[in-house]
Amino acid sequence: MAMASKLLLLLAMALLAILMVDSKMLPKETHQEEEYHLDRARNGQGSLRSYQCPSQCSRRCSQTQYKKPCLFFCNKCCAKCLCVPPGYYGNKGVCPCYNNWKTKRGGPKCP
Repeated sequence: MAMASKLLLLLAMALLAILMVDSKMLPKETHQEEEYHLDRARNGQGSLRSYQCPSQCSRRCSQTQYKKPCLFFCNKCCAKCLCVPPGYYGNKGVCPCYNNWKTKRGGPKCP
């Protein structure tokens, strides 16, 4: 019995040592990657309620010179996807539905 408990203890210590070495070898996430994952969680598909779309689209379209079409399509996309990417431009990867909805010609539907 004593031999079995020593073997079990040795096995547990070896496993712990392997886990400690393995965790030190993994690359740490950069601050930017960490922020991207947080944005995905906060702004991803389904993160909004439909009543939040107008204010989020106003924010998204606030710096464009084409406000009316931007607001129209942004609200249409938000109603379908329930998300609006962060920022005024780009960042569409945060919301795949918003990013992948295309026009008949194959261009991006959502601003």
